[in-house]
Amino acid sequence: MKRLVLTAVLVGGLTMLAGLGAKAQEDNGREQDSIKRKKFDINYGLGITIGKRDSTGKMAKNGRFVGGITFTRLDIGFSKLIDNGSFSLSPTNDFLDYKAGKTSTVSFDVIQFGYRFNPNFKIYVAGGFDWTLIRLKKNITMQKNMSQLTYVEEPIIFSKNRFSSSYLHIPLNFEFRTKENDNGKRFYFVIGPEISFLLNGKVKQISDERGKEKFKDDYNFAPFRYGGTLRFGYNGLGAFVKYYANDMFDSAPQKGLKNMAFGLTFGLN
Repeated sequence: MKRLVLTAVLVGGLTMLAGLGAKAQEDNGREQDSIKRKKFDINYGLGITIGKRDSTGKMAKNGRFVGGITFTRLDIGFSKLIDNGSFSLSPTNDFLDYKAGKTSTVSFDVIQFGYRFNPNFKIYVAGGFDWTLIRLKKNITMQKNMSQLTYVEEPIIFSKNRFSSSYLHIPLNFEFRTKENDNGKRFYFVIGPEISFLLNGKVKQISDERGKEKFKDDYNFAPFRYGGTLRFGYNGLGAFVKYYANDMFDSAPQKGLKNMAFGLTFGLN
């Protein structure tokens, strides 16, 4: 997963550099032919976004569709388990006790389509990927192909025991932003619901006795997840909070166990 994120960041960076070059060429062309106008504009930033131009050749300020391939809203932060309203795990779920500083979340969007009503308000739907990475404290192994979330205690010590899920997520965002200041920067406020579909669950363990081991299964993670996200920030950097309203696991003993996340957003636009 780390390799995937690093690759995505590299691709985004290269795309941005290509976009800067394309923008420079476009500006030069405008100087040579000031009467030439385009009906559409392609902004490269951290992806490709298409927006309609008005009759003067400037980006339309009101009522335009936007969308395309993107690499933005990279969320990196921490995950917390909420057990029936409490941040402390009940005896039933104590086997999921985790290292809070190493239990994390990573997500990003790869596509978006929406409508900008004016310079300060936009609605768009996006699509991307989301990971929750739980670093377990106990030396246990989650069992595959079980009707409920099941584990066995191990006679060895794991230097890493990570229990994770990956989802395809589809957020619907309502974006509010202020006018640009003298430096061309602005504040953002984004809120909206989100649905997700499980891709897989995974166990990754490292020990002296067994080396590195990986196992994949659904591990009774909820196949469908819904919740909401709140973001606020300045320029391209922000903070986020996510809360998933349904149970984290589709397993009767874990009923009422939910997941929330918080952290930093990079590429907020």
